[in-house]
Amino acid sequence: MAKGWMISSAAKRAIMRGFHIAIGMPVIGYIYSPFERLPNFAPAVRFVFLPMLVISGFWMWNGYLLQRLITKGFLSRCRQSNRSRELLGEKN
Repeated sequence: MAKGWMISSAAKRAIMRGFHIAIGMPVIGYIYSPFERLPNFAPAVRFVFLPMLVISGFWMWNGYLLQRLITKGFLSRCRQSNRSRELLGEKN
């Protein structure tokens, strides 16, 4: 039986860097393109590529904190909420 796909931390970082660079290219094109061509792709850059660039940059910088917050903080609050409902006799 196969164990499943295991990917090393170095490979994950390399993939994330490549994604971050690829998403950054349209933003660089937006900044350095002639003014007449800006209206053609301005909404895509502003609402798609720039937020993705910021999120991927934050993920590379402090992704472990975000993962910890999602896994421990969110789930523990949900469990506490469900446990308090059980103690109070409320139905879900």
